[in-house]
Amino acid sequence: MTAHAPDDRVMVSPRYMAGAGDRLADVLGPLIHLFGWPTQHDATTGHVTIDSPDGSLFVDFDQLQPLGRWCKVTHHEPYWEIVFSRQAPLEAVAAVTQALPQLLGDTRHAEQIPITDMPVDQLATLHLWTVEDRVLTSPDWYCQLLHTPEDDITWQAVHAYFENQPLATFTHDVPEGLVRNFFANLAAPIAVERAFRDIPLSSLDEQSALITPVRGAAINPQVAHALARLSQPGRRL
Repeated sequence: MTAHAPDDRVMVSPRYMAGAGDRLADVLGPLIHLFGWPTQHDATTGHVTIDSPDGSLFVDFDQLQPLGRWCKVTHHEPYWEIVFSRQAPLEAVAAVTQALPQLLGDTRHAEQIPITDMPVDQLATLHLWTVEDRVLTSPDWYCQLLHTPEDDITWQAVHAYFENQPLATFTHDVPEGLVRNFFANLAAPIAVERAFRDIPLSSLDEQSALITPVRGAAINPQVAHALARLSQPGRRL
């Protein structure tokens, strides 16, 4: 029996065990409200399409996509594509979509929405991921970022629990800054908030993810979660 009700808000780490979550507003909202990108929304299905003002970039979000590839970013001339599955944490997806205007020269919010310049292998080392033969592996071995520059899909984030559906794929010519932003957020040890019902069942194994409550914490929930991590062998902040 779980100590959490389905609607309870909890903190979860690692992020790649937390599922997508419900922060869709962070993924799409800045493009619409801060940058004014034209938007089409089907209220009956929740399907949202957003175009850049110059027509070169497109963001497509389809929560009913049958293969679970519910968010796609497409660029033309040169053509490249990023696809996120419904298991990719929306915080990491937002780190990509919010940075898109900067690729087109719109730097109005660059200080609040930075594009990290730290190389991917250094980000991995910072967060205790191993780097070997162009494969970056999380400390618990559940998640990997694969780099295959000779293939059409040059980067992909995969998860042991979702073997047939990568968390994210990046084709050739995707600006590496977007890969860095995604990975920096995915690998960050800071916990993310979820409704308990939204955590993938596969992550509820106590050995897979650390889950702590938001309500009832005597201190800030992030701090309480970090302290709980320290109390577990082999864990870190």
